[in-house]
Amino acid sequence: MKFTLSWLKQHLETTATIDQIVEALTRIGLEVEGVENPGEKLAAFKIAKVLSAERHPQADKLQILSVDAGNGPLQVVCGAPNARAGLVGVFGAPGAYVPGLDITLKLASIRGVESNGMMCSTRELELGEDHDGIIELPSDAPIGTPYPDYAGLTDPVIDVAITPNRQDCMGVRGIARDLAAAGLGTLTPLTFDAFTSEGAGPDVRTDDTAGCPAFFAQTVTGVTNGESPEWMRRSLIAIGQKPISALVDITNYLMIDLGRPLHVYDRAKLSGGLVARKAKDGEQVVALNGKTYTLDATMTVIADDAAVHDIGGIMGGEHSGISADTTDVLIECAYFDPDHIARTGQKLTLASDARSRFERGVDPAFLEDGLAIATALVLHICGGSASEVTRSGEAPLEPRVIHYDPRLSADLGGLHVAPERQARTLLSLGFTIGAIKSADAFSDALFSTIEGKWPVTIPTWRRDVDGPADLVEEVVRIEGIGSIPSTPLPRMPGVAKPTATPEQKLERRARRAAAARGLDEAVTWSFLSDAEAAPFGGGAWTLANPISEDLKVMRPSLLPGLLAATGRNLKRGQQSVRLFEIGRRYLADAERATLGVVLAGDRRPRGWREGKAASFDAYDAKAEAIALLAASGAPVDNLQVMGEAGDAWHPGQSGTLRLGPKTVLASFGMLHPSVLKAFDLDGAVAAVEVYLDAIPPKRATGFARPAYTPPALQAVRRDFAFLVPAALATDTLVRAVKGADKAAIVSARVFDVFTGAGVEDGHKSVAVEIVLQPTAKSFTDEEIKAIADKVVATAAKQGATLRV
Repeated sequence: MKFTLSWLKQHLETTATIDQIVEALTRIGLEVEGVENPGEKLAAFKIAKVLSAERHPQADKLQILSVDAGNGPLQVVCGAPNARAGLVGVFGAPGAYVPGLDITLKLASIRGVESNGMMCSTRELELGEDHDGIIELPSDAPIGTPYPDYAGLTDPVIDVAITPNRQDCMGVRGIARDLAAAGLGTLTPLTFDAFTSEGAGPDVRTDDTAGCPAFFAQTVTGVTNGESPEWMRRSLIAIGQKPISALVDITNYLMIDLGRPLHVYDRAKLSGGLVARKAKDGEQVVALNGKTYTLDATMTVIADDAAVHDIGGIMGGEHSGISADTTDVLIECAYFDPDHIARTGQKLTLASDARSRFERGVDPAFLEDGLAIATALVLHICGGSASEVTRSGEAPLEPRVIHYDPRLSADLGGLHVAPERQARTLLSLGFTIGAIKSADAFSDALFSTIEGKWPVTIPTWRRDVDGPADLVEEVVRIEGIGSIPSTPLPRMPGVAKPTATPEQKLERRARRAAAARGLDEAVTWSFLSDAEAAPFGGGAWTLANPISEDLKVMRPSLLPGLLAATGRNLKRGQQSVRLFEIGRRYLADAERATLGVVLAGDRRPRGWREGKAASFDAYDAKAEAIALLAASGAPVDNLQVMGEAGDAWHPGQSGTLRLGPKTVLASFGMLHPSVLKAFDLDGAVAAVEVYLDAIPPKRATGFARPAYTPPALQAVRRDFAFLVPAALATDTLVRAVKGADKAAIVSARVFDVFTGAGVEDGHKSVAVEIVLQPTAKSFTDEEIKAIADKVVATAAKQGATLRV
């Protein structure tokens, strides 16, 4: 939520500086996301007077102006239709940055005439949408004065992140109340101009007491809906709100100022009275955002005799909206149930400032005063005469009392605060304690009459306070979280028991192994857009109420997020990107723990030794996959390499690592060019996905390491050269050879593959080394020959013949 410093000071009498206010806001739990001074970017623009205006000799629509910005006349070429001698406007000299055009002014020649800067429009300075001409100021505006100083644009804008539980701080007054309680000033009384009400109130009622318990309304006739006052427009513009008209701006201003959403109807566009009721299934309404919404019977609407005009508490309808011709209005001030508002907003996927306040819970006791303040502003700015107020239904105003023991501040919050100080803090926040109704009414004598636990009445605007622990939180945050002393937890005697689960231990091993191999850990969103999820089979889960369209699908793979991060790194000049992430894939049946790796750019930089740079390939991905599986405890010696990695992978340059034909432990290889195109990546990209949940768990063996028992006898190595079909995977041959005699053969590996002269077409020569390890006694020649015969016979079953 944004507000200006001057706006805050309308509710808070304080001498605190902007730095002190920002520090205090963060200290009491209202995190400041940023402070911006809008005048800083316009500091180079000054008030200037046009001394003369003559037609450009080479262009009918341009004029040559003589402009005085306080340092003597300058020649400026201008195309604004309202430029004329005597006009006072805003001038930017060469070197000034124009935010609306995203350019820096410089000395220029326009159609052969030198121009020393420019006279600016409202849009060019990002102060509005007007671009029909340059800014016109009063003739007595001081020439040479920086425009931000003259226009009051040096007012800092504070942006505060409001947590969902602090609905009372969705208005500037609520924030001022917290700061006053923190000792930064005094909360000013809330006042408004008195006015006279004449005639009967409007015909309104609520038939949906669950969704809209209370519906108050008042009419004002004879209004003139022009521009809102400069002070109001300036406040709204400063926080990014676009001024529309006086009547609309009043409701927007009060929503930000007091946290009280209201709605104004054009009475001429209504047919009969208004009623808050449940919608009928299939009813439709065109909202103020121009979109048509189909409603159902769970939703609360405001309707007249003819149609629905308002999605209650969320957004008004286009049909009864205010226009420049509006003369008679009906001002609605209603209380809508937060749960109903939240469900309706989620169903319609419709967000609005009003919804964000009503679903958190606005003050149910602020109906009468909220309507009176709105009506007073309408009368003051737009004129007219007000009717009586019509009140239908009752807001939930049952008093809520918590019996509070001040010792809980130390017991629960870890902070010792004197009871008197706790009482003053709670009173300044709007709570009452027994007969003490405010901080001004506090006295030692009155406080001494309260015995035992304090009967604390919760203010109507604090829906989030529910029990004694919440009161402790209020006391502690106003004192400052930083005031809580750091106290170590007592250490229990004995040896601590392990608390990590086998799954957590597995992830830790995998994470450490990936980092040790030189990979950089990334943390990416679990949500993706449809376009990002599509190359990986699309998402099985779609959010009903996503933060945005780009974050609506639960990721089916970790690779989309890593590819997006890779693209950002490469576009910022990173030559080699090696990223990994451990997280969850969200499939139709379950969440799956996964380790993802992306390798892009240069595997090896260019150099005088190696020559040109080398890129990553499928073998690099396979090496990473096997190493990470080994570190994770997978039986890598039993792995089989198979194809069918999926449509996202490059055919012929990718594969899977499996235990048997069905248990896939990892996918690896090069990604398909179509995937790289979808993520705007140039060049080849290697990737790995290790499916941690598929790795078989280790058997429990205790904490002792097995004894080191090196073999007592020398190993024997034998080499075999086989002629095999070119299509036969060497891994299949090696696996078969190793299994020829499991008792004697401890390892087998390929050390050469040859095609060419001496090898017939469609075949290749594969050389395999086997290692034989005797145990009780050395092998005899006959035993070695028998094992070799088994190897040759087993290889023959795979289509291999021994080369002679």
